[in-house]
Amino acid sequence: MPLALWALTLSAFAIGTTEFVIVGLIPTIAADLQVSLPSAGLLVSLYALGVAVGAPLLTALSNRMPRKALLLSLMALFTVGNLIAWQAPGYQTLVLARLLTGLAHGVFFSIGSTIATGLVPREKAASAIATMFSGLTVALVSGVPLGTWIGQAFGWQSTFLAVSLLGVLAFIGSLLLVPRSLPRPAPASLASQLAVLAKPRLLLVYAMTALGYGGSFTAFTYLAPMLQQVSGLRASAVGLVMLAYGLSVAVGNVWGGKLADRLGPVRALQIIFAGLAAVLLLLTLTAASPWLVVLTVLLWGAVAFGNVAGLQLYVVQQAEHAAPQAVDVASGLNIAAFNVGIAFGAWAGGHIVASLGIMHTPWIGALIVLAAWLLTSWSGVLDRRAGHDPLAGTASPVTAH
Repeated sequence: MPLALWALTLSAFAIGTTEFVIVGLIPTIAADLQVSLPSAGLLVSLYALGVAVGAPLLTALSNRMPRKALLLSLMALFTVGNLIAWQAPGYQTLVLARLLTGLAHGVFFSIGSTIATGLVPREKAASAIATMFSGLTVALVSGVPLGTWIGQAFGWQSTFLAVSLLGVLAFIGSLLLVPRSLPRPAPASLASQLAVLAKPRLLLVYAMTALGYGGSFTAFTYLAPMLQQVSGLRASAVGLVMLAYGLSVAVGNVWGGKLADRLGPVRALQIIFAGLAAVLLLLTLTAASPWLVVLTVLLWGAVAFGNVAGLQLYVVQQAEHAAPQAVDVASGLNIAAFNVGIAFGAWAGGHIVASLGIMHTPWIGALIVLAAWLLTSWSGVLDRRAGHDPLAGTASPVTAH
């Protein structure tokens, strides 16, 4: 693999770290800025909203820019956003910073696949994409727990400074290593993306994605305060729990992908959504025990992101029937649906914390995930009526959010 691909992987690592590290810092930020936990949780929602808006809108608006220039602009915007967060004098400025970095995130992963495949021969395209997106998994395993520890030891601002330095390194790596003569395929216009949104079967998959992720993030956004206030763990232990969660996610991603290959996406998603709902219900019972809650979080990680491969594969399969001329657009919009789910889940979790209490987030999140299970089951019924083969071969989907 060329060195330029590792620059993209470092960018993905930095972006993945800044997206999820906020979860471990919510209690610290809320206390320091003197805002409520739901207000701090909105920093997760607004970032995800920036990703969801940035992916389709800014990608279409920047379609005439050379790929390297666009890549460098995105990493510059990402770095500036995190520097603003580092120096944020108050909550409003931190909100602006999160929106800016979310916009950069959305466009980066929209163009990242085409840049990665342009760096290698055609037969290595899938491996190039997998290598770049491995930065996200590594971020969950190492970047998020390390960033959480930095924020708790030196102040949450220090975490954003550290991520800014990663952004500078990624910018320099891309500047020096990524070639100027990258292929620039004609991207889809906003009109073609809106046309995809008129397909009922694709909308059903997007709803499955948003609810499946939204239910999990209803509770996950407030995991750190739950561990401290309910489980009785010290703040310094939260980073270790996030490390365990990230390792479990890495295993769950592989397991979920293999399950979707073996059983087909619908059956795999039914199993994963059922498991996720069960774990969230279990968390309601185990949160008061320091040891049991850690075991529950390990189980949670194994299923929380295991649905990504199945959902991406399924949206590609549906697009090949409903919108064969816009498969890439349909797949990209599912990335936006993941982030709509994150934004919705964090927002809903904030309202639950404010009105009912933090321990109501897991079981309500489980109900939301069960709604995703019901939609998945209904979509499977529609597939059987239409005579679609759930194990039909498709192009390899990009498994990222």
